[in-house]
Amino acid sequence: MKKPILLSLLFVLCLSCSSEKNSVSGKYLKKYMNTISEESLKTDLTIVASDEMEGRETGSEGQKKAGKYLISQYEKNGISFPKGADSFYQKVPAAFLNAKKNENLPDSENIWAFIEGSEKPDEIVVLSAHYDHVGIKNGEIYNGADDDGSGTVALLEIAKAFKKAKAKGHGPKRSILILHVTGEEHGLHGSRYYSENPLFPLANTIADVNIDMIGRRDEAHADSNNYIYVIGSDHLSTDLFNICENANKEYTKLKLDYKYNDKKDPNRFYYRSDHYNFAKHGIPSVFLFNGVHADYHKATDEVDKIEFDALHKRTQYAFAIVWELANGKNPPVVDKTDKES
Repeated sequence: MKKPILLSLLFVLCLSCSSEKNSVSGKYLKKYMNTISEESLKTDLTIVASDEMEGRETGSEGQKKAGKYLISQYEKNGISFPKGADSFYQKVPAAFLNAKKNENLPDSENIWAFIEGSEKPDEIVVLSAHYDHVGIKNGEIYNGADDDGSGTVALLEIAKAFKKAKAKGHGPKRSILILHVTGEEHGLHGSRYYSENPLFPLANTIADVNIDMIGRRDEAHADSNNYIYVIGSDHLSTDLFNICENANKEYTKLKLDYKYNDKKDPNRFYYRSDHYNFAKHGIPSVFLFNGVHADYHKATDEVDKIEFDALHKRTQYAFAIVWELANGKNPPVVDKTDKES
């Protein structure tokens, strides 16, 4: 009878250790999630979506100026460009940008930053958002505060939170590639360029968390901004879906709206943001989105209309998802195909 008793004790001890590890990880997740600052989001967005950036048209001087600001913030916070790169820029040539449709776009750049993992540094979680917008039309500057200034500054804040965690010995086990992509408004060009010219093998990329418009509310949620549309989380991986669900239940308690998750939805949002250039390569991907509003792709998409409490909470949610992906025991399993999802 002694052997079964010993085995039972070992089983209980293993369960206890696992539970303790999860509790510790959750404690630190919450601690560093709470370093994400609404005030910092506002400060950064006021600059990124200012008239000075001239609407951040792909390859324009205004976009390049916005890119320099992003890099200055990474440098200020001691966050480097990735290993294997020689700068914060991944150059995207005009020939690539104009190959499918010649819009006379000049050379542009993706911008990347990097938090190296402590235990599995070769496994990569990508955190993406596009930093381009549509520029100037008929003399009016389209500042794109929500689209996608909101996602752009969310990436800055999330990166800072992970850097603080790492400085205290609680950094991610897997590496995190923070990827500001260009050319989204012209056809997801920057993310497509990265997926075809990856710095890290796509086989080592375990997931993409993509943020595109998280600072406003749509008409369907006129009564509350405590929601987010979640798109694509279950299309390739049940694990990713569960991670997104559990992170919200445990830490942010937003209403997760799956209205646009159906690939047959006439808006086709699943195909319209940068996560898709990872998903089409079989990489589990999720797209966080607040839906369209009256100022979408208009000169009136300005900072003074951003709901910073919503931007703050949704940024925290994205952080929680990335934390769980970067620190989980195993990467999310791909257990579905496009036909099945």
